[in-house]
Amino acid sequence: MPTGVHLRDVREQLFGAAERLLMDGGPSALTSRAVTAEAGVAKGVLHRHFDDFDAFLAEFVLDRAHRMDAHARELLEAAGTGTVAGNLAEAITAVFTSVAVAVVALVTFRDDLRRRLRETWPAGVPVLTEAVVMIQNYLEAEQRLGRVGDISAEGLAPMLIGTGHLLFADRDTPPQADAVRRMVERVLRQND
Repeated sequence: MPTGVHLRDVREQLFGAAERLLMDGGPSALTSRAVTAEAGVAKGVLHRHFDDFDAFLAEFVLDRAHRMDAHARELLEAAGTGTVAGNLAEAITAVFTSVAVAVVALVTFRDDLRRRLRETWPAGVPVLTEAVVMIQNYLEAEQRLGRVGDISAEGLAPMLIGTGHLLFADRDTPPQADAVRRMVERVLRQND
């Protein structure tokens, strides 16, 4: 790419490229050269915007975690409508058909990325901890509406996300919608 050409939202261009590479090839596919090539920019562009590649990856992971906000709003707005299990199954599917499973692998794969994330993120893997908060807030809203019994939303949310992660961990064969709904129903029954 010629120098001096203005790039529109270079961060998002680089993050989009990283997501595509991560989804297609896993954590080992992510190199600064691969990201810049996929984004169609010169290699130096990444290093002009980020201190190093792990700083880029940390910002990428945090950006994808913050994208959970839209899912969280949608799920919270669904409280009182449809079925609790159906709403949760859709939300869990949305989380795990996004980049979430691949981010878990990425964070596990790169020690320096984990260290850097610990500096700014309280605990856990950012995308998954945001998903837990989303599920917990939804369950608490449904509890206030009287649609779920005396459950511990704080305990149930990580259980649903952890079990959902196990269902979706094999990216080649994602579970059918019925399997996700049945899993949610079983977890809810066990904790009712």
